[in-house]
Amino acid sequence: MDAIVMRVPWAYQGDQGIVWLRGGFPLSFLASSDDASWRWREAYLKTFLERDIPALGIQVPAATLRRFWMMLAHDHGQQFNASELGKSLGVADTTVSRYLDILSGTFMVRRLTPWFENLKKRQIKTPKIYLRDSGILHRLLGIPGMEHMVTHPKMGASWEGFALEQVVRCSGVAEEETYFWGVHNQAELDLLLFRGGKRLGFEVKYTDAPMVTPSQRAALEHLKLDSLTVVCPGNADYPLDEKIQVTGLSRIGARLDASA
Repeated sequence: MDAIVMRVPWAYQGDQGIVWLRGGFPLSFLASSDDASWRWREAYLKTFLERDIPALGIQVPAATLRRFWMMLAHDHGQQFNASELGKSLGVADTTVSRYLDILSGTFMVRRLTPWFENLKKRQIKTPKIYLRDSGILHRLLGIPGMEHMVTHPKMGASWEGFALEQVVRCSGVAEEETYFWGVHNQAELDLLLFRGGKRLGFEVKYTDAPMVTPSQRAALEHLKLDSLTVVCPGNADYPLDEKIQVTGLSRIGARLDASA
């Protein structure tokens, strides 16, 4: 247990680590054990695919949609590639886009839109995909407990998606005010929010000692950000540089209030 706590400092300390592992559905989060939560999430997936989706009048085989959902889980935090997914599923790009529309429309997947600034640079134009509930992500990836999380190659991407979802929810901004930004092979910003007339940038780092990077400076300059917050685990709260603040995820609500 001690080795795991060293690698995931707050994983067993308070509710936030449990929410990251099990997700935000109350019956999953409040389950008596990780195993009980794991079983509930599997039952939920089955019910959602076999009963809820057909009840909406959507005619897609449950096994096909689950396979697509699992592919998105493995691509969590990456740019959406309809062509590649279509080839894997043996369907057309348009069909893949329809499947994505289904999962986005039922609030299972966040399709994060790229922001285009008036720059003479090759900016990223493809949306990124995140599963909105970390517990569902971990069920589809086969991560039943924190001891499996710390050795899984998607741990960093899982934390990124979890943190971004919390920032967006705490900010209260609408979908059309939520973006990411990037220039091919140069700079990228994990999250750009337009809130109260301000441009707020967020960079997610799974570390307790973040540093200023050239990418952050480029985002500040090109996007004319009012502030850039580096979100990390825990409850840190200190300036890293001019307009750059390190904030632990547990304090993100206060940080957003301060930037209002």
